[in-house]
Amino acid sequence: MVKATSRQAAVVAPPLHPTLRALLSRPIPAVMGVLNVTPDSFSDGGKFLAPEQAVAQARRLVAEGADIIDIGAESTRPYGGAQPVSIDMELRRLEPVFADIVSLGIPVSIDSMKAEIVAWALDKGAVIANDVWGLQRDDGMARLLAARNAPVIVMHNRDRADPGIDIMQDIAAYFTRSLDIAVRAGISRENVVLDPGIGFGKTHEQSLIVLAHLGELSAFGLPLLVGASRKLFIASVSPSEPHQRIGGSISAHVIAAQRGARIIRTHDVAETVQALRVCAAIEAKQ
Repeated sequence: MVKATSRQAAVVAPPLHPTLRALLSRPIPAVMGVLNVTPDSFSDGGKFLAPEQAVAQARRLVAEGADIIDIGAESTRPYGGAQPVSIDMELRRLEPVFADIVSLGIPVSIDSMKAEIVAWALDKGAVIANDVWGLQRDDGMARLLAARNAPVIVMHNRDRADPGIDIMQDIAAYFTRSLDIAVRAGISRENVVLDPGIGFGKTHEQSLIVLAHLGELSAFGLPLLVGASRKLFIASVSPSEPHQRIGGSISAHVIAAQRGARIIRTHDVAETVQALRVCAAIEAKQ
């Protein structure tokens, strides 16, 4: 079971950052649409690498009901196999499309583990940083976000899965370290969203355990984001390729919403929005 430290439990969170307030005030979880401008992402690598395809996909995500677009130019590939790219390569992939995506009028988050990329994106109109290493990989990330007063998604990650650990305890310890880094750098607590990192550094069974026990992370008193979209753990239950995992993704996300997730990150926006709205309508009749 996850327990907040006495210091965490005693903290009274100040008012939310305006962007997070808007996202978290919705009657159903906010839906974050995934946009990968990469050649090697596990689900849609290469499909949106061309600028015109990326912008068209961003417009499609907005039309389908996305509340925020999360754009990344370096594949982080859950379950391993990611190929690091340089700062210059990330910028070359982002520069042709970023202004057009920001102009669509909904918040944009930048999915990058590099402080220099995040700084560039914030200068160009991004409002949230999505750090898949939870402020623990790039020493400059926390200082940058504190200086910019920008919200950050802190994701749990590991270099490799270890089936012998208690994954919920590992996540709690990791988040505690990340939050200590944030505090030391001067990041406002209300600017932090926690993401348990489904599939990242976890066995398939551990991903299922995290979803089943997601509510334990409410001990931190911070909003939760869950991104189970098309992940391989779904195929461990029902053999399938990434594009065949929409049903499993929706099942995982509905359960996550029921256990407290306030932001859902997905490739399949229209289907996810519909599922969350129908669940909310049914629950309203209880």
